[in-house]
Amino acid sequence: MTEPQDQARWSAAEWHAKMIVDRNGEKIGKLQDIYVDVETDEPQFATVKEGFIGRHLTFVPLGDIQIGPDYLQVSVTKDQVRSAPDIQMHGEELSQADESTLYHHFELNYTPPDTESGRRLARR
Repeated sequence: MTEPQDQARWSAAEWHAKMIVDRNGEKIGKLQDIYVDVETDEPQFATVKEGFIGRHLTFVPLGDIQIGPDYLQVSVTKDQVRSAPDIQMHGEELSQADESTLYHHFELNYTPPDTESGRRLARR
């Protein structure tokens, strides 16, 4: 997140259903869930529903987001999100393998957490 947004604590309730737009302002989809770092409690990924028929959840990285009145602007492109690997969820946590796959797809530095599980779903 950017400097001013670090000071104002984020809230999953306030972000829920906001539109996620890419770095160029193109709509990606409405935020469904937020996955946070288990060590820092900072948001790492959001899920959005894509498509009209056969909708599926897609992960979007939340690093360096810009928060608008009714949207969250992410630092990746819509094409990067569309080509993201399909992650099957089992419970409320990402496995470290799935987490690593997402970080590498979005060309982000990945440091596994010190816990057995990966990022967890935020319930606030």
